[in-house]
Amino acid sequence: MGERTIVGLDIGTSVIRAVIAEVKDDDKLYVIATASRVSAGMENGVIVNIEAAKDAIRETIEAAENTAGVSVDSVIVSIGGTTVESQNYKGVTPIMPNNKGVQREITREDVDKVIEIATAINFPMDREKIHTIPQDYIVDGIDGISNPVNRMGYKLEVEVHVVTASKSIIRNLRNTIQRANYILDGVMLKTLAQAKSVCHQDEMELGSIIIDLGAGTTDAIVLIDDAPVCTASIKVGGNLVTNDIAVVTGIPVSVAETIKLENGCCWLPGIGENDTDIILPGVGGRAPEVLAKSSLCQIIQARMEQIFNMIKDAIVTNSNRSIKKLSGNIILTGGGAQMEGIIELTQAVFKTSAVRLGIPEKLGGTEAEYRRPDFATAIGLVVANKDRPQTQVRKKYKKAKTSDNSSSEGLLKKLRKALF
Repeated sequence: MGERTIVGLDIGTSVIRAVIAEVKDDDKLYVIATASRVSAGMENGVIVNIEAAKDAIRETIEAAENTAGVSVDSVIVSIGGTTVESQNYKGVTPIMPNNKGVQREITREDVDKVIEIATAINFPMDREKIHTIPQDYIVDGIDGISNPVNRMGYKLEVEVHVVTASKSIIRNLRNTIQRANYILDGVMLKTLAQAKSVCHQDEMELGSIIIDLGAGTTDAIVLIDDAPVCTASIKVGGNLVTNDIAVVTGIPVSVAETIKLENGCCWLPGIGENDTDIILPGVGGRAPEVLAKSSLCQIIQARMEQIFNMIKDAIVTNSNRSIKKLSGNIILTGGGAQMEGIIELTQAVFKTSAVRLGIPEKLGGTEAEYRRPDFATAIGLVVANKDRPQTQVRKKYKKAKTSDNSSSEGLLKKLRKALF
């Protein structure tokens, strides 16, 4: 089969992360390079300045290419935020007897037909379907069937989860990737990608929630019986925490961001008497000031608690099942998941001790570079696409990229209905 490379690109509001992975002859996936750079041209998870975004994207991917010593042509990109919507649908089809009038087994064609029936929806013209994921198959009233092929039956039903995104958002994403001289080889919901990298099989079956704590948005997905049942997103994230620190303390936003990253804590009971105070730099000739870590924590905790309550309400609103019945875990991902006290605060808001950080699985390579919650999306993109047909050729030396867009032929293929 030969070696194949896959590039996962997570374009966040504040940081862009790229992962280059290689599927070797043993059919195992190995991470051969990672890179992260400050994002540009993004707002609340959406590209608002294509030129600025494409420069940041190109810089990030080229950094990963240089580390790996390879050149890549195409990337798989995540998408999230409030422009993404999801809905559950049902379909049913009879299993007609064969030409001899004898009842027959269900075929792959029958499964494809019932999924097509379930998704024969007149979506608004501004929406594009990016995932169609079967949740459950029912044969003659018997549910809980993961694969009905080869079963005898008279009636086949399916419940599917359909994810759509704004066509204009996808178009801007495609144009940005093209201008960075790469091919957009696929788009995947970021929380679905994270499920592939951080969620264990038993967690998906028992019922779990993945919460992605980003800078511009907070996204969530609920997984039950090995399939997603709802998604949720709010236009609030870590940037608002930074802004709160800046406003309350009277320091620049850039300084507030540094203080948040280096000293931030969102769980006041975890602050000890011996915790070091924080020195706030003087502004406009003003003398530096001392800020107790407990005071900083109060600022951060108030906003983070609000964020968790908002995403919890959004999950309850979007889900047709009670989250109290979930017996798996709440899994925290994204840059915000690295904040001190985040697990304890989540436990308090959701009233459960079943909370953990989403650390991507081991894939070889420099594990310290990607086994962190903020790399969950980029790692998930390569994991989810491991078995896809080869679309990129691994080269030992970087090639010069041109602005010729003739290579874009074929890149407007329909996005994959489902990546897992």
